[in-house]
Order: sequence, then C-alpha cells, then structure tokens
Amino acid sequence: MTERTADDLLKLDNQLCFALVTAARNVVGIYRPILEPLGLTHPQYLVMLALWEDSPRSLRDLATALAMEPATASPLVKRLEADGLIERRRSAEDERRLDIALTARGAELRVRALDVPRQVMARLDMTVPEVESVRDGLLRFAGSVEL
Repeated sequence: MTERTADDLLKLDNQLCFALVTAARNVVGIYRPILEPLGLTHPQYLVMLALWEDSPRSLRDLATALAMEPATASPLVKRLEADGLIERRRSAEDERRLDIALTARGAELRVRALDVPRQVMARLDMTVPEVESVRDGLLRFAGSVEL
C-alpha cells in the first residue's frame, strides 16, 4: 500500500464524503424509473418501506426509523395521504397522538414493490451478497454520528 501525502488526502477523488454523495445520487437515479410505475419518489418509497414493516406508527417513530426529522417526514406523509396510500388517525393508546397507517391501497402496493430490489440489483449488476456487503459497510457510517 502506498503512503498518502497530505496533498493526496485533499484530492476530491480521495474524499469519502464525495464518494458517498455521488453514490447516493446515482443510486436514487437508479431507483427513479423503477419507482415511477408505482407512483412513488425515492423518499416516499422509504416511508412506505417503514410502514410495510410496522403500521400504524407515530410520525416521530416513523421519522426516527427513517433517520430524519419529523418536520422533514411530515410533507412526505401528507403527499402519501393525498395519494390514498396512508391515513393519519388518532392513536388508540393516546388520543393526542396521530398515528400513520397504511390504507388498503397502500398495503396492496407492497405486492407491486416486491420486485424493486431485484430490479435495482439487476441495474447495478450486483448479487444479493454484494449489495449486503456494501450496505453493511455503509451502516457503519450511518450509525456512527449523532446529529
């Protein structure tokens, strides 16, 4: 392994942040045409994934699962509600809290979404173990910083 100089470490192509931002933008670009027939943007898809795992859930819980602020998740929820995929309703445990729940249409959309991961892997020309390896490496960064 070659020793890097301080100048080498400041090159754009050597920056972890640049590689991550570029990869994120490219991956979202790969998802776009796959999600379009489902009527979802990438952020909306993430919301639906979280709700397909656990519904109903509070906005705060949903935002935490998505690693975003509730104020960022709220417009996504409103749009999905306008599209008839989710609904906001009073919590059975605490009437002060609004829960976000899948509608029948939102639950049915999951069946159509089952092929999304396969299509993404095909476009990336990656296998499940390769995707898992990249994901596991990124999770180290995703969970290492408190914002």
